[in-house]
Amino acid sequence: MKILVTGGAGFIGSAVVRRAVAEGHAVVNVDALTYAACLENVAPVADSPLYAFEKADIRDPDALARIFRDHKPDAVMHLAAESHVDRSIDGPRAFIETNVTGTFNLLEAARTHWESIGKPETFRFHHVSTDEVYGSLGSEGRFTEETPYAPRSPYSASKAASDHLVRAWHETYGLPVVITNCSNNYGPYHFPEKLIPVIILNALAGKPVPIYGSGENVRDWLYVEDHAEALLLVLGRGAVGRSYNIGGENEATNLQIARAICAILDARRPEGAPHERLITFVADRPGHDLRYAIDPGRIREELGWRPSVTLAEGLERTVDWYLENRAWWQALQGRDGVGQRLGRKA
Repeated sequence: MKILVTGGAGFIGSAVVRRAVAEGHAVVNVDALTYAACLENVAPVADSPLYAFEKADIRDPDALARIFRDHKPDAVMHLAAESHVDRSIDGPRAFIETNVTGTFNLLEAARTHWESIGKPETFRFHHVSTDEVYGSLGSEGRFTEETPYAPRSPYSASKAASDHLVRAWHETYGLPVVITNCSNNYGPYHFPEKLIPVIILNALAGKPVPIYGSGENVRDWLYVEDHAEALLLVLGRGAVGRSYNIGGENEATNLQIARAICAILDARRPEGAPHERLITFVADRPGHDLRYAIDPGRIREELGWRPSVTLAEGLERTVDWYLENRAWWQALQGRDGVGQRLGRKA
């Protein structure tokens, strides 16, 4: 296939681009190169004849129309999004403009293209979303595809809105769509404002490792390369109009994650041990969801997928990648918001 990937210079998007090219697909990477994007993320495939890059913003409908005319993709994988909850607390407007209006623009560009080529049944619009649209769980239960939406942050509300738009374009116009909602991703090329990179880089630097509240918030951790595999599987074999929850089946509290990373660093960099002494509890995020957990039964039963990387293995791989790719993350240290506590304006 020729796949148009939005946000392909970001964390999850670049994993999709790298894997798609490795599987023999042609990829058009559409990215505005905002603060969290980095073309180094796709450097391993940048010289491939299967890869093309278009610097464009999904908030620009004219740019999207031209890209569809020029490249005529067989499928769209929509990953471009503002995604950091703390940033959505401080500045929600960008999340509405990108995640809601941008998704609308992309849907309209895709629909126009799909209609112009005769509405082929093989075309796909794959919208990549988050489990945060479902809200917060207590100590029991897991999110299924039938869980009612109950977003609790500007970020998750904007993603919920975009999910609804995609479903509406399928029901109203017949656009062949699939939707996936994933749990928390981690792994190589993770932008250094998110929890796991913050823990790794602060501990390496001997700085306090900040943990919100008591550290008891639970997430279901999904290794990013497992996620990319699942996304391409859904694109190719998922049922039109269907949604699929993708989870790592690896629940852990934030404090458990911090302690596990510190133990890995004790082994890899014993001169800084014990790194756990750096863990520092800080004021909690406003509206911090207690627990997320995915029931991945549908994708397992219908498509035969389940995660292959355990949390212990994935954390070791991730720590090792950051230790081996110091130039990558050092180049990002000066970007807006990196190393700062965000999300306190509420």
